Amino acid sequence: MKTHHKMMLSAVTLLGLMASMMTAHAQDVIKIGEVNSYKAQPAFLEPYKKGMELAVEELNAAGGINGKKVQLFIRDDNANPGDAVRAAEELVSREKVDVLTGSFLSNIGLALTDFAKQKKFFFLAAEPLTDKIVWQNGNRYTFRLRTSTYMQVAMLVPEAAAMKKKRWAVVYPNYEYGQSAAATFKTLLKAAQPDVEFVAEQAPPLGKVDSGSVVQAMADAKPDAIFNVLFGADLSKFVREGNTRGLFQGREVVSLLTGEPEYLDPLKEETPNGWVVTGYPWYGIQTPEHKAFFLAYHGKYKDYPRLGSVVGYSAIKSLAEGMKKAKSTDTEKLITAFRGLHVSTPFGPVVFRPEDHQSTMGAYVGRTKNEGGKGVMVDYRYIDGAKVQPSAAEVKKMRAAD
Repeated sequence: MKTHHKMMLSAVTLLGLMASMMTAHAQDVIKIGEVNSYKAQPAFLEPYKKGMELAVEELNAAGGINGKKVQLFIRDDNANPGDAVRAAEELVSREKVDVLTGSFLSNIGLALTDFAKQKKFFFLAAEPLTDKIVWQNGNRYTFRLRTSTYMQVAMLVPEAAAMKKKRWAVVYPNYEYGQSAAATFKTLLKAAQPDVEFVAEQAPPLGKVDSGSVVQAMADAKPDAIFNVLFGADLSKFVREGNTRGLFQGREVVSLLTGEPEYLDPLKEETPNGWVVTGYPWYGIQTPEHKAFFLAYHGKYKDYPRLGSVVGYSAIKSLAEGMKKAKSTDTEKLITAFRGLHVSTPFGPVVFRPEDHQSTMGAYVGRTKNEGGKGVMVDYRYIDGAKVQPSAAEVKKMRAAD
């Protein structure tokens, strides 16, 4: 009996030792939970995931964050806000992640922003562009990396105003991001050019554009210029139909996001010439930060980066810098660290503004060119995001108290 008792004690001791070793091992890892629309938006999010994985690999090779290795826990949200929240809940409660990041579509970004507020959990919105994430729906737990809708539109409006075109047609996907982009463009252009008229407005459902009727309605309005917010497959259909019906002939076009390789590359020989766009001319950026990123990315994947690659990479680097500054993954310490946080990215240094938690990451503005059956950006320049952000006083009016 005594031997049996000793064996039982030894087994209990061993189990206890194993449990403490497992706990110690778990404590040696920083878990980053990430939720995104991989199946719905692969053009942007496959390169984005590669950018994240490159950043994690670099961090771990350099000893991790605060001496701990980094692990990514990725979930697909099926482009559905409800699924996104369920995925976030599972990551927080079951996987015990330290922070959340991700989201691409603006409606999902807003759902996760609300989740972060309800759960008092740190969330870095990497990609969704809606202004509400940092303004009307902003909260102390949510920060955003990517250049916002307002910032991107504000980069394009001086170009649009310089065209001196009076009659404008507007087309955008009918959900949060598209509605916000169109409204901001109309407000800012009207302020810059009071005599402007908006003679047509088309708002097809996201992913379901009836390009024939949209193009025809715009042509019937006889605009002098067009502002386009469509992207992805919707953009390709709109461009094809517009080229076929001559919608763009003799008309200026200002187009959000179209210079990003995710959306420009698929257009190939259909790429229109001379559109004013925001985008990412990876082939021509000669800064030391971008060269280092390009070489590392190309070395790992034997492919060129897309804008998603830059955003995914910079999101992980931002989290790492925040955790190093906070010397912790504690939510409150991270919030303090992220307010005014400086991060080095492939686009150069960015700062997360204390007043609205928006980073100063900028974007490239230039014109499209069909170069031998391939779309590229030409005559481009980088615009620092800090130069197109509203003042702290303006933000205070829009943002609820934290």
